[in-house]
Amino acid sequence: MSTHIDQHAVILFDGVCLLCNSAVQFILRNDPNGVFRFASLQSETGQRLLAEHKLPLDQLSTIVLIEDGRSYTRSSAALRISRRLRGAWPLAYAAIVIPAPIRNLGYSFIARNRYRWFGKTEHCMLPKPEHKGRFLD
Repeated sequence: MSTHIDQHAVILFDGVCLLCNSAVQFILRNDPNGVFRFASLQSETGQRLLAEHKLPLDQLSTIVLIEDGRSYTRSSAALRISRRLRGAWPLAYAAIVIPAPIRNLGYSFIARNRYRWFGKTEHCMLPKPEHKGRFLD
C-alpha cells in the first residue's frame, strides 16, 4: 500500500448514493485537519482496499473506514469517523459502548432505504478542486 494511504484514515463510500455523497461533504467540512481520504466503493482503489481487508467486493450498503491498518464497517465506521470531527461530533463516539448488533439495526434500516429516501445518481461525485487531493480515485 502506498505511503499516502497509510498516513491517513480512508473512508470508502457508495459513490452513487446521494446520502453517502452528502455525508462525504459533511466530513470534508468538519475535518479541518485533513485526517480523512476518500474513495468510492465502486472505484479501482475502493475495490483494491476492500480486497486487501477481506471485505466483500459487492457489498455497497456500508461505509468502510480503514484506520491504522484495520477496517471498520457500518455503525463502527461512522462512530470512529465522528470522534475525529470538529464540534460536538466526537461525543457521538460514546455510543460505541452499545453492542454493534444493536447499533447496526438502525444503520441497516437507513442503508436499505437510502436510495428510495435520498436518491441515487448515475455517476460518482466529482470533488471540488480544493478537495481533489483528498480523493484517491
